[in-house]
Amino acid sequence: MMKNMSILNKIFTRNVLRDVVSARENANLNYIVQQYELNNKSYGDLFKHIYNVLKKSYRNEYYYKNTLLNKLLLGVHSVNTTTALTELPIANSKADFLMINGKAVVYEIKTELDNLERLESQINDYYLAFDHVAVVTYEDNLEAIEKLIANLRKPVGIYYIKKNGAISTVKKPKAYRNRLSKETIFSILRKEEYQSILMNYFGSLPKTNSFNHYSECKKEFLKIPIDYIYSNFLKLLKKRVKVTKNEFSKVPAELKFLVYFLNFSQEDYKNLDFYLRQKCGGV
Repeated sequence: MMKNMSILNKIFTRNVLRDVVSARENANLNYIVQQYELNNKSYGDLFKHIYNVLKKSYRNEYYYKNTLLNKLLLGVHSVNTTTALTELPIANSKADFLMINGKAVVYEIKTELDNLERLESQINDYYLAFDHVAVVTYEDNLEAIEKLIANLRKPVGIYYIKKNGAISTVKKPKAYRNRLSKETIFSILRKEEYQSILMNYFGSLPKTNSFNHYSECKKEFLKIPIDYIYSNFLKLLKKRVKVTKNEFSKVPAELKFLVYFLNFSQEDYKNLDFYLRQKCGGV
């Protein structure tokens, strides 16, 4: 086993995968090949091997996120009907994993490598923009999280990932809209998105110069009922990520999370498939 397990945090990253599909050398991958003596294996085998190490010995944030995407988005739902988002800025926090179908659920991840210092403020931030919030953690952390959530008096869901990788439900999240904030939702929306809501509701955009456009749009946006804003907000977020189902289905489970958020072209999928078949180190 490697002495410095934290190097594994640098493997399942967007930069590594961009290098892979662009046929560029990646120092971190080369280092791992040497550490595990995998020169007679394919790069596909390499990623499977590293991921198995994560699962058994170093369940980092990527492992949790990828598990949620595989088990929930792909296992329970479908890329045709459901959209996932990650690292979405909400007030002073960033949502680890967000899944939208008929409703939206923010999943805050607390791995074996995390502490609970910010959990309360993170949950409160998420409720400013979404009405379902859940925490995903590991079994030994449940007691501490249940105690913290009980003090919040909000219907936060609790899940944990078992040692075998299965997701176990302690409590499903329930809708809670008391904290929904028009200002927070507006700050998450892109220009074309909040303009779309304004056009649909008012039939026009504020007549102003480019300098004042943002503030005038926000002023009008805050006049719209929150229920109308929220339902349209979810519809717009659902459109942010699109994947090619047929090609995406062929991506190894270990890499699903990365590929899902990288907006792969047909050429990227072909390059990835070709790379994963190659022998490590070119042997």
